[in-house]
Amino acid sequence: MQKPSVAELRPVVHPAGVKDRRSGEHWAGRLYMREISLRVDRYLVNTRVTPNQLTYLMTVAGVLAAPALLVPGIAGAVLGVVAVQLYLLLDCVDGEIARWKKQYSISGVYLDRVAAYLCDAAVLVGLGLRAADLWGGGRIDWLWAFLGTLAALGAVLIKSETDLVGVARHQAGLPPVKESAAEPRSSGMALARKAAAALKFHRLVLGIEASLLILVLAIADTVHGGLFFTRLGTAVLAGIAMLQTLLHLVSILASSRLK
Repeated sequence: MQKPSVAELRPVVHPAGVKDRRSGEHWAGRLYMREISLRVDRYLVNTRVTPNQLTYLMTVAGVLAAPALLVPGIAGAVLGVVAVQLYLLLDCVDGEIARWKKQYSISGVYLDRVAAYLCDAAVLVGLGLRAADLWGGGRIDWLWAFLGTLAALGAVLIKSETDLVGVARHQAGLPPVKESAAEPRSSGMALARKAAAALKFHRLVLGIEASLLILVLAIADTVHGGLFFTRLGTAVLAGIAMLQTLLHLVSILASSRLK
C-alpha cells in the first residue's frame, strides 16, 4: 500500500488549533517535532501499530531517561536528551496516528498523562542520582539524590494539581473548566502569574527542558571538573519545584477553576 504524502497527512493529523493549544502543545512540538513526526507517520499509518502501543513505547522512552543519566559525563547527559526527545517524538506520533486511523480512546488520554508524569519524574530522579555520583568511587552523597527526588515530586504534584481540577469539577457535577477561568480573580495574583509566565522558570522542572539543562550542566562540569554545576542545578530545580507547587496551588484557588 502506498504511503501517504506529508501534504496528505498534514490536514488530517494537524487540524486547525493543534499547534496553538495553550497547555496541550509543547514549544518543541511547534518548533520542530511536529514536522519530524509527520515524516514518521508516513511509515506507520498503513501498519497494524495502534496509538496506544506507541504511547506505551513513549512511556518506556521517557522512563529510560533516568538510567541514561547515570552514565557519567557528557555521554550520559546526551543519552538523557535522546531518550526525552524520543519520548516527545512518540508523544506527537501517537495522537497523529489516532487522528488518521480514527482510533480515539479514553485509555489513550489516560496513558498519555501517565507517561508525562513518569518522564518528568524520571529525568529529575536521574539528575539527583547523577549528582550523588554513584560511580565516582568515593562516598555517595545521598543528599543530592534526595533533592532530585524532591524536584521530581514537585513536578508530579504540579501536574496533579492541574488534573485534580477536572476531577473535582466532575465529582461536583460541574462542566469542564474553561480557559478563561484560569485567570486569577485578584489583580495582584494576575500580575504575579504574568511575571511567572514571562520568566518561564517553572518550565525547568519539565522533562524536556530539564534534560537540556542537564546537558548544559554536564558540559560546564567537564570544563570545570567535578560535579559542582550538576549539584547546583539539582538544588535549584528542587527549590523551583517546591516553590512552583505552592504557587500553582495558590493560583488555582485564587482563580475561578473551582467555581
